[in-house]
Amino acid sequence: MIKKLDHVSIVVNNLDEGLKTYENLLGVKASHIEEVPDQGIKAAMLMLGDVEIELIEPTTADSGVAKFLEKKGEGVHHMCFEVDDVDKELESLAARGVELIDKQGRKGLAGKIGFLHPRSTRGVLVELAQKV
Repeated sequence: MIKKLDHVSIVVNNLDEGLKTYENLLGVKASHIEEVPDQGIKAAMLMLGDVEIELIEPTTADSGVAKFLEKKGEGVHHMCFEVDDVDKELESLAARGVELIDKQGRKGLAGKIGFLHPRSTRGVLVELAQKV
């Protein structure tokens, strides 16, 4: 069951410049910055109430985020919903005909995560996250 909106992710060309923009806009500082080599990204999280804004910069030219940036430019990449059990949700959604990117959960910045294909969500990349 989906519990709440966890975060909205925004792709930026340059994380430092993106942070300047969003820290100024939102009046908050990044709660943490982390590089995720296996995903080819560097990310910064800004807490806004009980929802995070995640800024992501590609660190490799072949990452999915780099391809997104090249094709669409800077902007909203995905939104993430918190769930109790990622694997159970993915299985339930697949049984209801939702196309998945991840058939089972995997490690991510938000915990154990899984992505739904935008073809099944009206063009929006949706991430599910289980806090671990």
